[in-house]
Amino acid sequence: MQSRHRQKGIGWFGLLFIFGVIAFVAIVGAKCFPIYMNQFKLVSALNKFATEGDVSKDDNGYSMRRGLERYWSIDDITRIDPKDIKLKRSEGGRFLVYDYEAREKLFYNIYIVIHFEGEVKMSSSAG
Repeated sequence: MQSRHRQKGIGWFGLLFIFGVIAFVAIVGAKCFPIYMNQFKLVSALNKFATEGDVSKDDNGYSMRRGLERYWSIDDITRIDPKDIKLKRSEGGRFLVYDYEAREKLFYNIYIVIHFEGEVKMSSSAG
C-alpha cells in the first residue's frame, strides 16, 4: 500500500495525454469550422435565391445558374458550384437541391470528410 504523501495528483504522462486530446480536438475544430461556415453561407444564399430568384421554365436552368453565380461570388461560397444545384419539381412545389462532400486535410494522409445534402423550397412567387 502506498503512502498518502506520494499521491500528489496527475502525473506528467497523464497531463501530456490530456493536452494531446485537447490539441487534437482543437485541430479538428479549426479544420471543420470553415467547412461549416461555407455550408451556412450556401444555405443562406439558397434561401435568398429561393425567395427572390427568378427561374424561368424554358431556359434549362440557365437563369438559375446565372442567379446563383451572383450569390456565389458575393458570399464567396466554395466546395460546390452553382451547376451542382438541381431544381426538383414535385407536387409539394419546386425545390433547390444540393448534395456534396467537403474534404479537408487533417494531417499527412488523413482527411476529414463531411457530407451535406438538403433542399430549399422555392417560394411560389419565384418563377
